[in-house]
Amino acid sequence: MKFTIRLLFTFILFTCFQNQLKAQTIGKSIKASIGYGSSASYYIEDYGSQDEIDVMGGGLYLQGEYIIGIKSWFSVRPYAGAIFESVDKDQNIQNQPQYKVTTNAFLLGSKIRLCAPIPWVAPFIEGGIGTSIGKFETFTPNVNFNKSDVLLHIPFSIGLAVGRHNNFEIEISGYFHPAAKQSTSVFALGYNFPLD
Repeated sequence: MKFTIRLLFTFILFTCFQNQLKAQTIGKSIKASIGYGSSASYYIEDYGSQDEIDVMGGGLYLQGEYIIGIKSWFSVRPYAGAIFESVDKDQNIQNQPQYKVTTNAFLLGSKIRLCAPIPWVAPFIEGGIGTSIGKFETFTPNVNFNKSDVLLHIPFSIGLAVGRHNNFEIEISGYFHPAAKQSTSVFALGYNFPLD
């Protein structure tokens, strides 16, 4: 009951004061991001003694977004980016074949952002759909996927927009590739360049 009253009170405050709250720019801007991406298989099965095998790949992540700010708390974000990953060539654990998970691909898609309209530090959440064009490798004890292809991916992000005008961003993102049975986790820093 107390939670419901708090939620209702928060909703009323948000509705009454949404014109004064500006967590992101209404209008158009461009965001550039750079970070580190790490891919891993999300195929879950009992590997027995193999469950300790480190099969992750990692590397550079770059992305640009064209931001269409519709409200101070809602925006649409078409994006283009790239992930370039590799693994240690000397990886050979317990005389097993070289298990690895890597993504080397260009990313295209669109996502939406819901942002708490709070000055200086504004938390946000994003989700959408996109396509990845490149090479995907998922070699684990139970998955053998090695293709250069065009695959569907599902992006998801959480983060903080910080600064006086919320131009700087710190985010953690995930790109899920169901066909390759892998996901890429990203830690990135970004900056928004207003166009209006």
